[in-house]
Amino acid sequence: MMDAHNSHRVEADSLGLVAVPSAAYFGAQTARAIENFPISGTTIGRFPELIQALALVKKAACLTNEELGHLSPEKAAAIAAACDEIAAGTLDAEFPVDVFQGGAGTSTNMNINEVIANRALEILGAARGRYEIIHPNNDVNLAQSTNDVYPTAIRLAVLSSQKQFRSALQDLASAMEERSSAFSKIVKLGRTQLQDAVPMTLGQEFLAYAVTIREDIHRLSDVSAHLCEINLGGTAIGTGINADPRYQALALGHLRRMTGLDLTAAENLIEATWDTGAFVSFSGTLKRIATKLSKIANDLRLLSSGPRGGFAEINLPPLQPGSSIMPGKVNPVVPEVLNQVAFQVIGADLTITLASEAGQLQLNVMEPVITYNLLNAIALLTNAVTVFTHRCVSGITANPEQCLKHLEASTAVATALTPILGYEQAADIAREVISSGRTIHSVIEAMPGLPADLVARTRELLTLTGTSRGGDLGFSVILSED
Repeated sequence: MMDAHNSHRVEADSLGLVAVPSAAYFGAQTARAIENFPISGTTIGRFPELIQALALVKKAACLTNEELGHLSPEKAAAIAAACDEIAAGTLDAEFPVDVFQGGAGTSTNMNINEVIANRALEILGAARGRYEIIHPNNDVNLAQSTNDVYPTAIRLAVLSSQKQFRSALQDLASAMEERSSAFSKIVKLGRTQLQDAVPMTLGQEFLAYAVTIREDIHRLSDVSAHLCEINLGGTAIGTGINADPRYQALALGHLRRMTGLDLTAAENLIEATWDTGAFVSFSGTLKRIATKLSKIANDLRLLSSGPRGGFAEINLPPLQPGSSIMPGKVNPVVPEVLNQVAFQVIGADLTITLASEAGQLQLNVMEPVITYNLLNAIALLTNAVTVFTHRCVSGITANPEQCLKHLEASTAVATALTPILGYEQAADIAREVISSGRTIHSVIEAMPGLPADLVARTRELLTLTGTSRGGDLGFSVILSED
């Protein structure tokens, strides 16, 4: 029913009449949710992976209900066609419900039910709002509940979005490996507790970054497997009320074929309806990755610090002027933004943990904030890692002379001399380097009584080409020859 100005149609739900924009595919319950939850300004339509996942779940339910004889072929065809359009992203603007919402995701579920119903009506040649022909609840939501549709869709959305993130991490690991190879012959000072430690190569330092990133790619794959267990068919609390006993297996089969994922039915649907442990585990893995990425960003900022007053062992690509007052200053802006994204993801993990703990009895009503934080964290990390790879890591160059200067001025080589001279004499050399300000090589050359071959070996140590593997640069080989 249209109003006099033809800008709205009037729909009815269980609470009464609601004015809905006449051009909208959504309906009364979505309109109520828009009014009830003007919270963040971020809508569920901002997460196309979630909308696509919801459409796939609805299509699987539609095909199953047709197969079981509960939906006519004509209705099923129209509903399935509408689901295909939504999954393709053509109607993302029709999902204006805020990501922060009460009701355990009911507003999200009804938003897609209404959009599917109205688009299906259009496909059949009927006007939007003619729910006596195709109804959002009776037809689109047949044999379903928000409580099995929504968590299933969250899992599918996370599985979809993590693929792009994993690809971004693989690109970053490859970039680190390429830089490691380029830096394999650059000897430098290794540091522990920000103090001089022992020699290493810059290539070894970058290879370690690549290794830790590849480890996290494997962890991401492992934890993603837990999201493949779904509770579709459990309806309201996991008992399967209002669903045909044959529905669960058939719907799962359709969803597996549509997604290509190895989805399995939860062993206990009642437990699976309230359990959000898989989301906590996945978020924990994102936190782990974010923590390590932030550590790498910190290292690069430190190694590139200066260019005159810091380490200056590497150069980050100069991307923009760094100060409104200091001429010539260039800041490590990409590692800085990666740090900030990491902090956001680490904080999101706490939110997800608290939301998971807040569930009561047969349902966790906090799943909307879990959904938002998971999908937002994945998107932020994907974008930040992509920028970090292509606008920072791939363009890093080295300052070999500065690396060698720091090494020669340090006490690091004294450690390699310990097997020959013993700890006490090596410590004496280190103390002389510190007190005199001379290089370790000059101190050794000036020390009386040291064999000439040891002096030569020390010189070789300081100009060693090394390897890009995680070994000891061959020091033990050099120093073990008498």
